Amino acid sequence: MSSVLIAFFGLIAGAAAVWFADLMKISGERDKLVLESEKLTQEAKFKAEHFLTEARLKSQEENQALREKSEAEVSARRLQEEREAERRYAAQEAKLRAEADTLDRQSAEISTAREVVAQEKHSIQELELRLKSELERIGELSKEKAREQLLRHVEDELELDLAKRIREYEGKFKEESKRRAVNILALAVHRCAVDYTTEALVTVVPLPTDEMKGRIIGREGRNIRAFESLTGVNVIVDDTPEAVVLSAFNPIKREIARMAMERMVIDGRIHPAKIEQIYEQCQKELYEHIREVGEDSIVKLELTGIHDKLIFDAGKMKFRYSYGQNLLEHSFEVARIATTIAAEMGVDVPLAKRSAFLHDIGKVADSDLEGPHALVGGEMAERVGEKHKVVNAIAAHHEEVEQESVEATIVQVADTLSAGRPGARRNTLDSYIKRLEHMESIAREFRGVVHAYAIQAGREIRVLVRPAEVDDTMCIKLARDIVKKIESSMEYPGQVKVVVTRETRAVDIAK
Repeated sequence: MSSVLIAFFGLIAGAAAVWFADLMKISGERDKLVLESEKLTQEAKFKAEHFLTEARLKSQEENQALREKSEAEVSARRLQEEREAERRYAAQEAKLRAEADTLDRQSAEISTAREVVAQEKHSIQELELRLKSELERIGELSKEKAREQLLRHVEDELELDLAKRIREYEGKFKEESKRRAVNILALAVHRCAVDYTTEALVTVVPLPTDEMKGRIIGREGRNIRAFESLTGVNVIVDDTPEAVVLSAFNPIKREIARMAMERMVIDGRIHPAKIEQIYEQCQKELYEHIREVGEDSIVKLELTGIHDKLIFDAGKMKFRYSYGQNLLEHSFEVARIATTIAAEMGVDVPLAKRSAFLHDIGKVADSDLEGPHALVGGEMAERVGEKHKVVNAIAAHHEEVEQESVEATIVQVADTLSAGRPGARRNTLDSYIKRLEHMESIAREFRGVVHAYAIQAGREIRVLVRPAEVDDTMCIKLARDIVKKIESSMEYPGQVKVVVTRETRAVDIAK
């Protein structure tokens, strides 16, 4: 019996040993599988990250290629338009040259007619002598009386004939001169007829797809409201395919908004916090660019000792237009003209050039200075330590103060020549912008008004009010009051529609 028990227990021990060995083997295989699983997981994660990186880089390259393609198409279209314009200009010039030749021929005909008249006058004088002799021979009149009657008769006939001929040729010459003058003016206006209103007020930003418009607007418009509030620029999202329009009177704000919008489109992550971050970056970069423009301008004119504040303001003139004329280009032109005049007169050339370049610096002044731009510019120059003669030349170029030097007079003359040349300025654009700004300022004067936007080329103004201060009944009265104020204080073509909007919005968040 004991041997059976021993055998039984031995069998159990052997089975246990085999089972334990199998268990160890399975455990080892399990650990191996776990290691292999972790390794595969790491490899899959690495491959996924690599794939995402490649996809992101490929997307950026495609966006860059699309942008370059768009810019190339725009450049090609502009080049084609410029070539077409040059062709039209050449045809107009050829036509004017032909008309000038015609006028020259007519002038020659007039000269010939005058010679004929002179010959006829000489013939009449000879006839007068013969008639005088005949009258003295056959008449009883004295020599003096006969001569007086004859001269009176001949002079009457001669004056009548001359008057007819002169009137005929003068009529032809006036008609031809008038037609030629009209053609010359039309050609000059056509050459300078750049779309300054669009260029000075709106900027078009291309989009990769129309789907991007929805991301720009954001949920319930939060992105576009944050963008407009931060930049001070109106974002117009309409039916224009793959594009949005930025509209603002201030060209610097509009340029910052353009840079920020393009970067948001490329980045793809559009939300209020990201908009604020990109806006600050673009603002910093544009201010650096403005400073570089100012420094380049000073170097080109070989000016020295210009204060940093004036250098920055000079760079701002690149983005400022006055009567449709770029302020920086106008300042360069005035400086060159003043330099030439000063050199010819033998006066202080550096002083004239310096004063001429800075003469319109008051047009880009900060909001703490008020008054005519000439006086503001003089005050700005005086604040940074410019010489008295420079300050006086700036302040006196529109005769708000008395000119104290020859150089001040030269600056005024150079400014007049630059602004007065054909096609240099466009009063229509400047008055148009001032009218829109005045219209918006009138609406903002009333209590409860938050924003006022002039649209439709000044034919409509939209007014947003605070709902807590203006109820529905007051909206009607407010619209009528604004209309009366506009009618009494402004001159405008056609009609102006005033739209007052009152909106109450409740927002909550489910968590």
